[in-house]
Amino acid sequence: MLEERERKEPVMNPFQKNESKETLFSPVSTEEVPPRPPSPPKKSSPKICGSSYPLSIAFIVVNEFCERFSYYGMKAVLTLYFLYFLHWNEDTSTSVYHAFSSLCYFTPILGAIIADSWLGKFKTIIYLSLVYVLGHVLKSLGAIPILGGNVVHTILSLVGLSLIALGTGGIKPCVAAFGGDQFEEEHAEERTRYFSVFYLSINAGSLISTFITPMLRGDVQCFGDDCYALAFGVPGLLMVIALVVFAMGSKMYKKPPPEGNIVAQVMKCIWFAISNRFKNRSGDIPKRQHWLDWASEKYPKRLIMDVKALTRILFLYIPLPMFWALLDQQGSRWTLQATKMNGNLGFFVLQPDQMQVLNPFLVLVCIPLFDLVIYPLISKCGINFSSLRKMAVGMILACLAFAVAAVIEIKINGMAPLQPGSQEIYLQILNLADDEVKVTVLGNGNHSLLIESIKSFQKTTNYSKLHLKTKSQDFHFHLKYHNLSVYTEHSVEEKNWYSLIIHENGKSVSSMMVKDIENKTTNGMTAIRFINTLHTDVNISLGTDTPISVGEDYGVSPYRTVHRGEYPAVHCKTEDKDFSLNLGLLDFGASYLFVIINITNQGLQAWKTEDIPANKMSIAWQLPQYILVTVAEVMFSVTGLEFSYSQAPSSMKSVLQAAWLLTVAVGNIIVLVVAQFSGLVQWAEFILFSCLLLVVCLIFSIMGYYYIPVKSEDIHQPADKQILQGEVINLETKNTKL
Repeated sequence: MLEERERKEPVMNPFQKNESKETLFSPVSTEEVPPRPPSPPKKSSPKICGSSYPLSIAFIVVNEFCERFSYYGMKAVLTLYFLYFLHWNEDTSTSVYHAFSSLCYFTPILGAIIADSWLGKFKTIIYLSLVYVLGHVLKSLGAIPILGGNVVHTILSLVGLSLIALGTGGIKPCVAAFGGDQFEEEHAEERTRYFSVFYLSINAGSLISTFITPMLRGDVQCFGDDCYALAFGVPGLLMVIALVVFAMGSKMYKKPPPEGNIVAQVMKCIWFAISNRFKNRSGDIPKRQHWLDWASEKYPKRLIMDVKALTRILFLYIPLPMFWALLDQQGSRWTLQATKMNGNLGFFVLQPDQMQVLNPFLVLVCIPLFDLVIYPLISKCGINFSSLRKMAVGMILACLAFAVAAVIEIKINGMAPLQPGSQEIYLQILNLADDEVKVTVLGNGNHSLLIESIKSFQKTTNYSKLHLKTKSQDFHFHLKYHNLSVYTEHSVEEKNWYSLIIHENGKSVSSMMVKDIENKTTNGMTAIRFINTLHTDVNISLGTDTPISVGEDYGVSPYRTVHRGEYPAVHCKTEDKDFSLNLGLLDFGASYLFVIINITNQGLQAWKTEDIPANKMSIAWQLPQYILVTVAEVMFSVTGLEFSYSQAPSSMKSVLQAAWLLTVAVGNIIVLVVAQFSGLVQWAEFILFSCLLLVVCLIFSIMGYYYIPVKSEDIHQPADKQILQGEVINLETKNTKL
């Protein structure tokens, strides 16, 4: 969440006009601007309870809280929506998730240009918030199962996400700066406190939403399944509230007019310098001290000096995207890892996507802890813990976080059932007869592959592996029951799990072969199915789902996934009676078989056997990796922004913000590419990212070693030319701050 922190910094630009000192992307212009008519006398804006705080900022802070709730709440359940509603695979789900995240960090450039060059911040926020709301509406409609098929849902989702990315990214550079515009210049201290409250509202919104929306998804049932429509609809409603609250304060706001965009000016300056140098590449033309000096024919010396200082910082930004590539996987790969773990903490059951709530919570804990305790202690020990060193340590901690994630992934895989390979199957035998049955599995040539005596309703502890001669094969089974011998034949195919069900058939026994579920339910839910031994059909109701119908005389139902929990009284119905079955605890990731039987003097009961064991690894084991990556984020993100701002001229702060957001966007693109094309198993992918960041950290450390920090008082050198109201005027400067 710390990439949001840059939005709370007021941007001071010596080139901009006096009407606004807080415009995020400020103008630098070499063209003449006609003089403006005299401004009317300013009216004093209403204050909060007689303080120096404008009442208008209350609307802005509430707007930001609701918007961040909307964004992070929707994003928290996005990966599981792709995986289980749209039925995409894990790699595609991860790629689209990070493509969306990347787009959210590209669009702020567009929003800043619109605000500073065309509409102004207020209108930009209003118009793009309407786009934002429309995106939420389409996203929610795309989560309603009865509205069309999978193609319709996919189109609605992708269009909705594109609009959300345009909305959230477009208003990102406007809201914080617009709040700063509401303060008078003499209230600088109050403005600083406002930005602290503004940042608090960001983290409060993300903290609450990442806890609540997974509950709306998993604990509420609609249309017979997880309620993604509600999980997306509530954040959409919060965005509507954000827009309404912001519009309510319209008459109280100060609305500075658009004044041009400094990002565009910097890009034009750099482009002119490059093109001018290319045109004058003749050896007869004298060389210049710096390549940017080739822009001096068109642009003022002060702007060129500031761009030189900017390029020194941007050079250090080159390795930064790799850090964001790791950090932003909390909502994708780490959430997918959590689906394969046990969320029961004893006092509370966590949904897999609720683990993301740790990040904003730990951020709020770590920032004051580091600023007030850890950094001062390090300083007292005489250690020069510079900003670049803090960022390098942050990278190393992120490497360690992914190494821990890889170890957890290996442990999870070690607990998972072994998968049958080529020309292999796994077989278990269930005896539903009233006495012991001896089973002999005969292969080709009638040689015995497996001999096993199974007692009546004996729970098997494991599957037996059988080898096939070909991809599919017929197995012969010899069943010895009392004094009877029964021979039967069943066909099987490689790489599958099977259950041989033996049951009574008059005074003899019969058998049937059924295919079992192949893997754990990776979404942390439970898979169940039923065998009905009664002589009548049974309908079983599980929550709001469509009832499961099980045929008479050993009919087998298809698998049905349900949420983890206790099921003490599941309603069942036959033609002539209603009854309840106690299914007990259905745990995370397990697969169960229930046999409906009629026991004398006890009535109808459900005999329960576990085909695939539940997830054994607690979701609490993800806590170390979340702590490591959050500490890394605090040391890297906060320090990186503060260092950048201290090393660049105030006029370039908005450009630095744009570049910082672009590093986040590029980091998400890296994840997208690796997820689509690496082809690695998950633990190996975690190791790959950890090693890549370690290499990048080494490169960054070398770059930082040769970097010479600039003192804040030396950033602005006296310049022969300054820009005032768009006109170039010769000034004799004597260390006077403009």
